Amino acid sequence: MTHPLFRKEMLVETAFAKRLQKMLQHSWNNRSWHLIVADPGEGLTMSIRDLQKRAGGRSVLAVVAPKNNDDEQALGDQFLAALGLPIRGHWSTRKPKLMGHLHQYGTEFLIVDDAHDLSLEHLMLLKEVTDQGRLQYDHPLGLCLVARGAWGHDSRCQETFDLPDPTWLQFRRRFDKLQQISRIASHTSEEVRAILATLETVYQPLFPQLNLRQWTSSIYGWLTHPVLDPTHSGRVTMDNLMKKVSTALEWSYLALDTEVRAERSVLHRRTAGPAP
Repeated sequence: MTHPLFRKEMLVETAFAKRLQKMLQHSWNNRSWHLIVADPGEGLTMSIRDLQKRAGGRSVLAVVAPKNNDDEQALGDQFLAALGLPIRGHWSTRKPKLMGHLHQYGTEFLIVDDAHDLSLEHLMLLKEVTDQGRLQYDHPLGLCLVARGAWGHDSRCQETFDLPDPTWLQFRRRFDKLQQISRIASHTSEEVRAILATLETVYQPLFPQLNLRQWTSSIYGWLTHPVLDPTHSGRVTMDNLMKKVSTALEWSYLALDTEVRAERSVLHRRTAGPAP
C-alpha cells in the first residue's frame, strides 16, 4: 500500500513560483495591469491560491475564466461568489452593484486564471467595472490575466485584443507600458537541481539517505526531450518533474527499499526519451 505522502498536494517554492509571485505582487502593489503567460503544469493555480492565503480577506480576488459561456454574467457571478455573496435576482440588478461590493470588501487586485478563454463580453465587463471603480469610487484595481500555453491568434482573448475598435485600444493602454505581456519561464537545469534538493527533505522520512541531485542531468535531459518539450525551450515544468520523481520514489517505497535504486527507477534514463 502506498504512503499518503505520495498523494499529498504540496507547494514547493520553486524558481518559477518566485518569478510568478514577484510579478503578481508588482501588479498588486502598483495597481497595474498585466497579461501573464506560462506553460501548463507549472502550479499556477497553487501559486495564486498561496498569494490569496497570504493576503487574507478579500484584498486579492481570483476567479477562473468561464468555459463555454461567453455571457458577461458568467464572469460577474464568479466575482460575486468569490466575495461570498449570494447569487440571486436578475443580473441587470446585480451588475451595477459589483464594483460597490469590491470597494466595500477592500478588494485591490483581480486575477483571472485561464484568461485565454475570456470572451469579448467578459473583457467588456472587466473594463466597465474598473471604469466604474475609478470614476465613482476613486478605487483603482490591479489586474492580472493569467494564460497558459502559447499566446497568439488561436487565443480568443488575443483576437479580441487585436480588434481595431477604440474600446480595445483603451483597454490595451491600461496595461503596464514596460511589462504588458510577461512570459514566466519554466525551470533551468540548475533550478531543477534546487527543486530536487527540496524534495530530498520532503521525502527524507521515507528515504533517509535520499540523493536525488545525483540524477539532475538525467532528469533534465529526459524532461527536455522533444516529446515533453515540443517548443525546444530547454525548460522543465514542475508537473513533469514531480510525476517523474514521485513515480520513481513510489516504486522504491512499494518495493520496501530505503533508497532509490537506479536500476529500478526511471531517474537514470538519459537520451532515449520518454516511452511511447
